[in-house]
Amino acid sequence: MRYRSQEAIAVEVKIGVQNVAREITLESSQTADEIAALVDKAVASGGTLRLTDEKGRTVVVPTNVLGYVEAGVETERRVGFGLA
Repeated sequence: MRYRSQEAIAVEVKIGVQNVAREITLESSQTADEIAALVDKAVASGGTLRLTDEKGRTVVVPTNVLGYVEAGVETERRVGFGLA
């Protein structure tokens, strides 16, 4: 059996902003459920959605312009040029 370490997991997050053609994409070490909880809390408060990517950069989006937030399936990071 192969075990995955917590550091080797990444969730792709896509954020759609109203009236903007291009979406914001980032990879997060948080789970999809944790991201959904942050989105729910931000929308309920009417404030801003703050997410931090794996490199420590923070994305801040006012909830009044959020179109959608998609948190992808957790995937292992690939290293090198190997085919899976």
